[in-house]
Amino acid sequence: MQIFLNLFKIKLLRLICLIIISISSVSASSYDLADTDQSLCFDTLELITPPQPGEPFNGQDAQFDGLLPSYTDNGDGTVTDNNTGLMWIKELAEDKMTWDDAMAGADTCTVGGYNDWRLPTIKELYSLLLFSGTDPSGPDPDNLIPFLDTAYFEFRYGDTLSEERLIDAQYWSSTVYRGLTMNGDSTAFGVNFADGRIKGYPKDLVGPPGQQFQMTSFVRYVRGSFYGQNQFQDNGDGTVTDLATGLMWQKADDGVGRNWEQALVYAESLELGGYDDWRLPNAHELQSIVDYTRSLQGTGSPAIDTVFICTEIIDEGGGTNYGFYWTGTTHKSSNNQNMGTFAVYISFGEALGWMMTPDSLNWMLWDVHGAGAQRSDPKCGDPSQYPHGHGPQGDVVRIYNLVRCVRDVSVGVNERSYRDPGGSQPLQVIENVVNPSSVVFRYNLKADSPVVFFIYDLSGREITTLINGQVKSGQGEITWNSEGICSGMYFGVMKTSYSIFTINFILI
Repeated sequence: MQIFLNLFKIKLLRLICLIIISISSVSASSYDLADTDQSLCFDTLELITPPQPGEPFNGQDAQFDGLLPSYTDNGDGTVTDNNTGLMWIKELAEDKMTWDDAMAGADTCTVGGYNDWRLPTIKELYSLLLFSGTDPSGPDPDNLIPFLDTAYFEFRYGDTLSEERLIDAQYWSSTVYRGLTMNGDSTAFGVNFADGRIKGYPKDLVGPPGQQFQMTSFVRYVRGSFYGQNQFQDNGDGTVTDLATGLMWQKADDGVGRNWEQALVYAESLELGGYDDWRLPNAHELQSIVDYTRSLQGTGSPAIDTVFICTEIIDEGGGTNYGFYWTGTTHKSSNNQNMGTFAVYISFGEALGWMMTPDSLNWMLWDVHGAGAQRSDPKCGDPSQYPHGHGPQGDVVRIYNLVRCVRDVSVGVNERSYRDPGGSQPLQVIENVVNPSSVVFRYNLKADSPVVFFIYDLSGREITTLINGQVKSGQGEITWNSEGICSGMYFGVMKTSYSIFTINFILI
């Protein structure tokens, strides 16, 4: 009887393990982050040659390459993003829409012969934003470049002949803010591909009686599996791994506000969890860990998973709040004389701004765009020189923002998980068989290729490398002799000459 029970336990553990692997293998490859497309380096004002380690401004976005933005025009009015696997509508509707109309319009959309279009989430919409663009805000812009790949997607600036601003090129997302903005407005997030920002916009009627108006924005529908789900693992050493993106994060910020140059220095010198290759995240990376179901108003917390620790701050109105966090991404201006003055931050607390109320002409501090907004601050200077912020919504200027560093887990720069060029799906793992002394990975190659399989623990330390020589297309397998290896969850990366596939699994 005891032998029977032992065998039953082993089989049950194997079954549980296979189920976990099956679930994890989907999520581990479901959140591939494309690079921001920023290729130029800046100081606090202008272009500079790429700095070397130890030099000022080393460690910024342009010095770290990720997955190149990659699209396929399908020739039927649709475009496939080869990194995310999402399919987008190429053209814009003739007219802007209210948020309610944008949500409802997806049900009747049949572009490309598909009937499952939907309004994208804010993480899906933001995946299209490229920081090779230039912000035309301010007087006399002279170097207009949208924050979108216009070789694949139709783009329009605001219609200045109809009294719109040039920057009125906002796009709705389906993501609703868990709070109210301005003077009590229900809000949905959107991306502005003219000025390169995420902001919250009123989705219902706003304004005093007799002067009410309803905002309209551009709409670009998407189809495909929902994109942007994190899978966080607390490593117990002050770090957190996101198995979905292959990034390791600093669990807690150190509570110190820094200007942009100081933030770069801090990241370059950080040693944490036994690693010294920390850096400032780029804009796509930092926005990937925003939790848009959380907010100070809605949950009494910052807009981030509870596995992370955020320092509470006292905001400009004297209230308890949470901070802005620097990225390594410069928010380029269309003014060539000071193109590099601003850098991107993500607001994990309220995105505050100073607004003058028309009835009293008093300055009021409001949450103007919601937790999870992406805006920009001057890289250096004195915040007191901006007593009522900057921009049309009076965005508060802090300059000395917080820092949460990141590093690449296991696959390193230029080797993050990606789908094959052309939009095909990742290599499919057919079966994983785990027993007390070995792990067998079975796969299906679409073309002849060498196969190299790397295995890491969840802290990112390499355990072993397995190599199959030139493998013929079709099914194959590779075995890891795990005898003597501690039980727990591990992270595998299988590389071929044309693709990378990641998976996490449990060894019992």
